[in-house]
Amino acid sequence: MKHLFIINPIAGKGKSLDYIPVIEKYFSDNSSDYFIEVTKYPGHATELVREYVSKDNFRVYSVGGDGTLNEVLNGIAGSNSSLAIMPAGSGNDFVKSLENYKKYTRGGKKLPEPSIPFLDSLVHGNEITIDIGKVNGRYFLNISSVGFDAEVVYKSYKIKKLPLITGLTAYILSVLATLASYKNNHLEINIDGKTIKAGTLLVAVANGRYYGGGMQVVPSSRLDDGFLDICLIEYVGRSKIIKFFSRFVKGTHGTIKEVSFHKAKKVSIISKNSIAMNIDGEASMISGKIDFEIIPGGIKVVLPR
Repeated sequence: MKHLFIINPIAGKGKSLDYIPVIEKYFSDNSSDYFIEVTKYPGHATELVREYVSKDNFRVYSVGGDGTLNEVLNGIAGSNSSLAIMPAGSGNDFVKSLENYKKYTRGGKKLPEPSIPFLDSLVHGNEITIDIGKVNGRYFLNISSVGFDAEVVYKSYKIKKLPLITGLTAYILSVLATLASYKNNHLEINIDGKTIKAGTLLVAVANGRYYGGGMQVVPSSRLDDGFLDICLIEYVGRSKIIKFFSRFVKGTHGTIKEVSFHKAKKVSIISKNSIAMNIDGEASMISGKIDFEIIPGGIKVVLPR
């Protein structure tokens, strides 16, 4: 088996680079072929992975956060290579949906240490097949969303760069900043042929369960059921958003009257105004039509042994 390590040097404020000597030491006593690539700019991971997997099959290791993971996914998708995850970013939400990682991340609360045992658990890990999502031509592993939460992510980029700020803390600070400026979004949402027109706070389209540093937007979501899980929250005033927020963190927001859950193969959202969209923790502004679909069994993911 050939091994490709994609390392984002700024993930986890440089923690990802600590894996390089561990990888080199491990493979000094191992006859397998391995390659280490350090990314240099946004989108570079996708370019690198696509080039490698077009020539051979690899076990590709994403060493970084959820943004790096998304870029690696978009390089692997459609190939026979598999994806291994070495979480080293600020949020690392996707691995919280994978039970085997709990031993190494203390239930999702800590990053695994760059160590020979953890690397060995992935080199000899088992592969499972899971679904992936697709939005306007881009693949995602975890969650894509539009509205309030995406605007929070959009504002959180600078906050995450501050010293001692964790993923969840950055998210909370961004929520407070977004509260001051957020307005009602009138959207047209089509869920497997059923159209809903409503003023919305947010619409989250999920494959995984966690985002925003550990919030459970769709607690029942599964990675291998062949469906997207949608959380639709109608617009509420600022005072209610604050009360709603603590429920959202725990995943107990389903009983609030403005919240509804749906399952679908395809979803489309039309917004006449520019709106923030989040894809696996990376946000941008977009307008017009947004199309989502599920790709059942779209990728092989490695579970730590």
